[in-house]
Amino acid sequence: MMDNPAFNFHFKVMAFTFKLRDFFSPRKNILKEAGIKPGFRVLDYGCGPGSYITAASELVGGSGKVYALDIHPLAIRMVRDIVSKNKLTNVETILSDCNTGLPDNSMDVVLLYDTFHDLSDPNGVLQELHRVLKPDGLLSFSDHHMKEQEIISRVTETGLFKLSGKGERTYSFSKEK
Repeated sequence: MMDNPAFNFHFKVMAFTFKLRDFFSPRKNILKEAGIKPGFRVLDYGCGPGSYITAASELVGGSGKVYALDIHPLAIRMVRDIVSKNKLTNVETILSDCNTGLPDNSMDVVLLYDTFHDLSDPNGVLQELHRVLKPDGLLSFSDHHMKEQEIISRVTETGLFKLSGKGERTYSFSKEK
Protein backbone atom coordinates (compact mmCIF):
# COMPACT_ATOMS: atom_id res chain seq x y z
CA MET A 1 0.00 0.00 0.00
CA MET A 2 2.82 2.43 0.86
CA ASP A 3 4.31 2.14 -2.64
CA ASN A 4 0.92 2.58 -4.30
CA PRO A 5 1.07 5.56 -6.73
CA ALA A 6 -2.46 6.66 -5.76
CA PHE A 7 -1.52 6.60 -2.07
CA ASN A 8 1.66 8.58 -2.78
CA PHE A 9 -0.34 11.13 -4.79
CA HIS A 10 -2.83 11.50 -1.91
CA PHE A 11 0.08 11.96 0.50
CA LYS A 12 1.64 14.67 -1.70
CA VAL A 13 -1.68 16.52 -1.94
CA MET A 14 -2.00 16.33 1.86
CA ALA A 15 1.55 17.67 2.25
CA PHE A 16 0.78 20.63 -0.04
CA THR A 17 -2.42 21.36 1.90
CA PHE A 18 -0.42 21.35 5.14
CA LYS A 19 2.07 23.85 3.69
CA LEU A 20 -0.79 26.25 2.98
CA ARG A 21 -2.22 25.67 6.47
CA ASP A 22 1.18 26.23 8.08
CA PHE A 23 1.65 29.51 6.23
CA PHE A 24 -1.54 30.93 7.76
CA SER A 25 -1.25 29.17 11.12
CA PRO A 26 2.41 28.63 12.05
CA ARG A 27 3.07 25.33 13.84
CA LYS A 28 5.30 27.06 16.39
CA ASN A 29 2.18 28.65 17.90
CA ILE A 30 0.69 25.20 18.48
CA LEU A 31 3.93 23.80 19.87
CA LYS A 32 4.00 26.56 22.48
CA GLU A 33 1.07 24.79 24.15
CA ALA A 34 3.30 21.73 24.66
CA GLY A 35 5.81 23.78 26.69
CA ILE A 36 8.84 22.56 24.75
CA LYS A 37 12.07 23.99 26.16
CA PRO A 38 15.74 23.96 25.10
CA GLY A 39 17.32 20.59 25.82
CA PHE A 40 14.04 18.66 25.57
CA ARG A 41 13.75 15.37 23.74
CA VAL A 42 10.61 15.37 21.58
CA LEU A 43 8.94 12.61 19.58
CA ASP A 44 6.69 13.69 16.72
CA TYR A 45 4.64 10.50 16.37
CA GLY A 46 3.01 10.33 12.94
CA CYS A 47 5.07 13.27 11.70
CA GLY A 48 3.62 13.17 8.17
CA PRO A 49 5.38 15.57 5.82
CA GLY A 50 7.18 17.26 8.73
CA SER A 51 5.00 20.28 9.49
CA TYR A 52 6.28 20.54 13.08
CA ILE A 53 9.92 19.52 12.55
CA THR A 54 11.57 22.90 11.97
CA ALA A 55 9.68 24.63 14.79
CA ALA A 56 10.32 21.75 17.22
CA SER A 57 14.00 21.70 16.25
CA GLU A 58 14.28 25.43 17.01
CA LEU A 59 12.49 25.05 20.36
CA VAL A 60 14.69 22.20 21.66
CA GLY A 61 17.85 23.91 20.41
CA GLY A 62 21.27 22.38 19.96
CA SER A 63 21.14 20.52 23.26
CA GLY A 64 17.79 18.89 22.48
CA LYS A 65 16.63 16.25 20.03
CA VAL A 66 13.57 15.73 17.84
CA TYR A 67 12.55 12.29 16.62
CA ALA A 68 10.19 12.21 13.63
CA LEU A 69 8.32 8.91 13.29
CA ASP A 70 5.98 7.85 10.51
CA ILE A 71 4.79 4.64 8.85
CA HIS A 72 5.04 6.14 5.36
CA PRO A 73 8.47 6.11 3.64
CA LEU A 74 7.51 9.24 1.66
CA ALA A 75 6.92 11.12 4.94
CA ILE A 76 10.36 10.13 6.17
CA ARG A 77 11.92 11.26 2.86
CA MET A 78 10.13 14.62 3.13
CA VAL A 79 11.36 15.11 6.71
CA ARG A 80 14.90 14.20 5.67
CA ASP A 81 14.66 16.81 2.91
CA ILE A 82 13.60 19.43 5.49
CA VAL A 83 16.46 18.39 7.76
CA SER A 84 18.98 18.61 4.92
CA LYS A 85 17.66 21.88 3.47
CA ASN A 86 17.59 23.60 6.87
CA LYS A 87 20.76 21.92 8.20
CA LEU A 88 18.95 20.63 11.29
CA THR A 89 21.47 18.63 13.29
CA ASN A 90 19.10 17.69 16.11
CA VAL A 91 16.48 15.72 14.14
CA GLU A 92 16.39 11.97 13.60
CA THR A 93 13.82 10.00 11.59
CA ILE A 94 12.19 6.69 12.49
CA LEU A 95 10.28 4.59 9.95
CA SER A 96 7.83 2.50 11.97
CA ASP A 97 4.15 1.72 12.49
CA CYS A 98 4.28 1.58 16.30
CA ASN A 99 7.57 0.66 17.97
CA THR A 100 9.78 3.73 18.36
CA GLY A 101 12.96 1.91 19.30
CA LEU A 102 13.59 4.67 21.84
CA PRO A 103 14.69 3.99 25.43
CA ASP A 104 12.18 3.83 28.29
CA ASN A 105 11.42 7.15 30.01
CA SER A 106 13.49 9.15 27.52
CA MET A 107 11.08 11.71 25.99
CA ASP A 108 10.01 15.00 27.56
CA VAL A 109 7.18 15.57 25.08
CA VAL A 110 5.38 13.39 22.56
CA LEU A 111 3.38 15.09 19.83
CA LEU A 112 0.38 13.08 18.61
CA TYR A 113 -1.29 15.41 16.13
CA ASP A 114 -4.01 14.42 13.64
CA THR A 115 -2.92 10.80 13.72
CA PHE A 116 -4.91 8.97 16.39
CA HIS A 117 -8.12 8.58 14.36
CA ASP A 118 -6.18 6.69 11.69
CA LEU A 119 -4.19 4.27 13.88
CA SER A 120 -4.75 0.54 13.42
CA ASP A 121 -3.73 -0.17 17.04
CA PRO A 122 -4.35 3.00 19.07
CA ASN A 123 -3.95 1.27 22.44
CA GLY A 124 -0.65 -0.27 21.34
CA VAL A 125 0.56 3.18 20.32
CA LEU A 126 -0.54 4.67 23.65
CA GLN A 127 1.36 1.90 25.47
CA GLU A 128 4.50 2.69 23.43
CA LEU A 129 4.17 6.44 24.05
CA HIS A 130 3.65 5.80 27.78
CA ARG A 131 6.81 3.66 27.79
CA VAL A 132 9.03 6.30 26.16
CA LEU A 133 7.69 9.33 28.06
CA LYS A 134 9.56 10.43 31.16
CA PRO A 135 7.54 10.18 34.40
CA ASP A 136 6.90 13.94 34.23
CA GLY A 137 6.61 13.92 30.42
CA LEU A 138 3.72 15.31 28.41
CA LEU A 139 1.60 13.83 25.64
CA SER A 140 0.45 16.74 23.50
CA PHE A 141 -2.61 15.62 21.54
CA SER A 142 -4.73 17.08 18.80
CA ASP A 143 -6.98 15.41 16.26
CA HIS A 144 -9.49 17.50 14.33
CA HIS A 145 -11.26 14.30 13.25
CA MET A 146 -12.41 13.66 16.84
CA LYS A 147 -14.65 15.52 19.28
CA GLU A 148 -13.34 16.61 22.68
CA GLN A 149 -15.11 13.93 24.73
CA GLU A 150 -13.93 11.18 22.38
CA ILE A 151 -10.34 12.42 22.62
CA ILE A 152 -10.38 12.49 26.40
CA SER A 153 -12.09 9.11 26.82
CA ARG A 154 -9.97 7.29 24.21
CA VAL A 155 -6.67 8.52 25.66
CA THR A 156 -7.59 8.03 29.31
CA GLU A 157 -9.58 4.76 29.11
CA THR A 158 -6.38 2.68 29.07
CA GLY A 159 -5.39 4.06 32.47
CA LEU A 160 -2.02 5.10 31.06
CA PHE A 161 -2.72 8.83 30.82
CA LYS A 162 -4.79 11.49 32.54
CA LEU A 163 -5.87 14.84 31.18
CA SER A 164 -3.62 17.52 32.64
CA GLY A 165 -4.59 20.54 30.56
CA LYS A 166 -6.44 21.91 27.58
CA GLY A 167 -4.97 24.57 25.35
CA GLU A 168 -6.53 26.49 22.51
CA ARG A 169 -5.59 23.79 19.98
CA THR A 170 -4.20 20.84 21.97
CA TYR A 171 -4.91 18.59 24.93
CA SER A 172 -2.15 17.75 27.39
CA PHE A 173 -1.98 14.36 29.04
CA SER A 174 0.41 13.24 31.76
CA LYS A 175 1.44 9.70 32.61
CA GLU A 176 -0.49 7.68 35.16
CA LYS A 177 1.47 5.18 37.29
